[in-house]
Amino acid sequence: MMAKIKCHTLLVSALIVLSHQKIIYRMIAIDTLLAWGATYKKVATGETIFMEGSAGLFFYQLVSGSARWVNINDDGGEFIQAMVEPGDCFGELALFDDSVYVAAAVANKESIILRLCKASFHQLLKEHPDIHLAFTTLLAQRLRFKFLLLKELASHNPEHSISTLFSYLKTSKRNVSLKCNQVQLTRQQIANMTGLRVETVIRTIRNLHHKGSLKIDHGKVLLGI
Repeated sequence: MMAKIKCHTLLVSALIVLSHQKIIYRMIAIDTLLAWGATYKKVATGETIFMEGSAGLFFYQLVSGSARWVNINDDGGEFIQAMVEPGDCFGELALFDDSVYVAAAVANKESIILRLCKASFHQLLKEHPDIHLAFTTLLAQRLRFKFLLLKELASHNPEHSISTLFSYLKTSKRNVSLKCNQVQLTRQQIANMTGLRVETVIRTIRNLHHKGSLKIDHGKVLLGI
């Protein structure tokens, strides 16, 4: 159990390093995808977009709604690899190594996605070197993240892990309201991103509130300016 917690806290520590880099999420203009034959698909809340281990046949980009990229264990527990926001691409790794999806994608709420078949995606990259370069940058950043994760040896307490995650969200302007700095993640989602128990997350957030590091207002977590 300690090894599992250490692994996840190191992951969060590496995230804050990446937050200071120019991280690429929004990849291809909708008009470009449509011109290459991409089609819209509507997915319901909780619907699985693709399964971990299934063949990588499509490039996916979220148009509206929200989704998560997760690994699911035998007990049904989730480890969230990424929260997917409108404009984000996801599942593209399998298209570069002709392998399977390394994680499942699940809709958090009713969403609309664009999907482009693998052959058309490859041809698009051949004819648009700028987009190809953007993907190269994205994949390099993800590889760098893995190196940082392996390099980090120190583990931190839950308060440090959650504070680091919140700093990453605020710096990258992801899953945080731009108007009031409200965290747009549930306590359970935070637990699934850090490998902590939800009870630990609740207690830690309360402690951070008492220390003045953040504010809890009617259950909503507000980060400092």
